[in-house]
Amino acid sequence: MPSVGTLTTGHIGLNVTDLERSLGFYADVLGFQVLREGKEEGRRYAFLGQEGRLVLTLWQQAEGAYDSGRAGLHHLAFQAESIDHVRAAEAALKARGTDFAYEGVVAHAEGAASGGIFFHDPDGTRLEISVPSGAEGAEAPTEAAPTCGFF
Repeated sequence: MPSVGTLTTGHIGLNVTDLERSLGFYADVLGFQVLREGKEEGRRYAFLGQEGRLVLTLWQQAEGAYDSGRAGLHHLAFQAESIDHVRAAEAALKARGTDFAYEGVVAHAEGAASGGIFFHDPDGTRLEISVPSGAEGAEAPTEAAPTCGFF
């Protein structure tokens, strides 16, 4: 069998129930730029990116909220440049009334330098903004398992 070579994540596509509401969250709060948008009835979508690079697509075709009990996406994680950027995102999300899984910045595991914030988008999709270092001293919600695995 021939090798497929090295693969990296290209972009993530999410089904949403209300494109305008989701754009208000992902573009206005998290700072993604709308690269392209389709507004036809029954075919609503938005391509979101940063610095011209596609990162996330939103497709208005879900009929209900995210269901963590079904196979598929567990959570979507974004990596920030620094712990200060994580805290700035936390403040913006709190100002919007976003639902958080844990209070404040938490470590990925007990004693880990990596960590971040864990929250939900308007449809309940689980999201994370974290850094590989800078969370030293932050508590982990559970000692025996990765924080991101069970929220």
